[in-house]
Amino acid sequence: MSRRSRGAVRSGTVRDTDSDTHIDTAEIPPLTDAFFRRAVRNPFYRAMKQSTTVRIDADVLAWLKSQGPGYQTRINALLRAAMNKAVASKHHAD
Repeated sequence: MSRRSRGAVRSGTVRDTDSDTHIDTAEIPPLTDAFFRRAVRNPFYRAMKQSTTVRIDADVLAWLKSQGPGYQTRINALLRAAMNKAVASKHHAD
């Protein structure tokens, strides 16, 4: 949005021609469940990382570290897999 458009939005002087209502969407196919099942994540996507402190059992941490460098990345991958599984099972239950 241009600086001029942002100013118009803030001041309340947006004209009808500034909205998207004039766009003809008749030929755009609907987004079906099949579309989303075949969808893939953008290969350039990178999740934002947030630093935190987590208390982990000593034997679990030792096992993660024994796998070689990158134990924090492995922790994140394990947590993400658990999250994705929980989200998927919730969607199937709905």
